[in-house]
Amino acid sequence: MPRAVRVVLGALPGLAAVAALFLCANGVEQAAQTETAPVAADRHTAPRPAIVPRSQWLGEAARDQPAPRYDDKILAVFVHHTDTPNGYDCADVPSILRGVYMGQTGARDWDDIGYNFVVDRCGTVYEGRAGGADRPVTGAHTQGFNHRTTGIAALGTFTAGVPVPDALTDSIAAVAAWKLGETDTDPRGKVALVSSNGLSRYAAGAKATLPAVAGHDDGYQTSCPGAALSERLPEIRQTAARLQGRTG
Repeated sequence: MPRAVRVVLGALPGLAAVAALFLCANGVEQAAQTETAPVAADRHTAPRPAIVPRSQWLGEAARDQPAPRYDDKILAVFVHHTDTPNGYDCADVPSILRGVYMGQTGARDWDDIGYNFVVDRCGTVYEGRAGGADRPVTGAHTQGFNHRTTGIAALGTFTAGVPVPDALTDSIAAVAAWKLGETDTDPRGKVALVSSNGLSRYAAGAKATLPAVAGHDDGYQTSCPGAALSERLPEIRQTAARLQGRTG
């Protein structure tokens, strides 16, 4: 300990000297950690887009349901379409979403809407499944690959030849960039996931290497998210990467 510090401590009575010694030692330890700790690599993150909370569109239509489940992180995004009519007024989306919610929790007997997020043709992003948009909520959107993934559904039906609004794809990219940025995942890359059951394209327990921004049909035998929206996935990946600040 430097002589000047010893002199100061010697001039302090009892407990004051002990407290000062602790603060001094703690400060030295923090300084040493700052000097020796490796510099973390730059992370590629993106800002959180504006999201309409589920309480705003669901309101009193919410049913009793089990508590949300969570994963430890998000490694991939699955893109879907809701297979509902396209010619809607965006002002009517809350009521349309309530219909989707009632169909999934009613006729299908799911515990909640399956998608973590829904994006309309005007580019508005809605929180879907309960549990907190900022958290890694386990969804019910992709058979076998609901863990460590987020489901983003485009409101509408985007089969071959159907126009896909730029506002919609831009918002899907924004959500993907934000959620994948939390794990510094490149939206243009591939990720390793484990199938949770044999109803997916992979046997239960099988390891699968899938796009970080995948179509529903990458993990499950389905035509979702529709040929037209699938054709836009490369563009969505590039836009998401750009929003994360990736230039390479």
